[in-house]
Amino acid sequence: MAPTAEQLAGWLAAAEAAADAAGALLRPLFRTDLGADLKADHSPVTEADRAAERAMRAVLARHCPGHGIIGEEFGTTGAAAGLSWALDPIDGTRAFITGRPLFATLIALLDGGVPVLGLIDQPVTGERWIGVAGRATVFRGPLGGRPGCRSCARLADAELSCTSPQMFTANEQARWQRLADACGRTSFGGDAYAYGLLALGRIDVIAEADLKLWDWAALVPVIAGAGGRMTDWRGDTLHGETWPAAGGRVLAVGDAALLAPACDRLAAGA
Repeated sequence: MAPTAEQLAGWLAAAEAAADAAGALLRPLFRTDLGADLKADHSPVTEADRAAERAMRAVLARHCPGHGIIGEEFGTTGAAAGLSWALDPIDGTRAFITGRPLFATLIALLDGGVPVLGLIDQPVTGERWIGVAGRATVFRGPLGGRPGCRSCARLADAELSCTSPQMFTANEQARWQRLADACGRTSFGGDAYAYGLLALGRIDVIAEADLKLWDWAALVPVIAGAGGRMTDWRGDTLHGETWPAAGGRVLAVGDAALLAPACDRLAAGA
């Protein structure tokens, strides 16, 4: 059953309150001497990551006590199916600990594995993207920009972005390079912030790998609401309940005309 307008309004208020709580903790810690630990996958984690996720969990538990929560730092609690929140307190911890304002807090609500609400928040720059399934993306921030992907029908004219080539296996790197060779320009860095820029019409294509559910779920409604598409490398719809089979590989395009040629370049064995 589709959610009512009242339910959506309540969920959105909960997401914004959670983002506000995380931001209040993260801003004072930005560009401070905050130590970092290495997790099992060798990615860094700080006390800021943990504190921000605790704060978001507390807000969502108050606002949406029957919902599950899937968080990067503290795992899954509550319902395994139905309505669940996916949280990434700092997407781009490397950027955070090196003082670059390119990280973001990600909050998504999934209904049976389908992202129905997504929020990208940059607490230092004061920028926030809000995506709700079936609605136009909303953007708020002091730095300028209007939500809406730009028209770009040819890879040769496209701006390609990727957080880091280190996220790829050797096979994925070769496939990604075929895409990069076809695109007009390539830039690195950005984590989830780059997807916000795609939703503002500043980037045309993003292809990445090794993403977890909390890395991409919030991005899907934001990209879709700005007129873009976000899939796996085969062009298949992203879905939380079948995600491990996709291998962590995502593709986002601002112009739907880029989806097929990008997938062709990324195809295994091409």
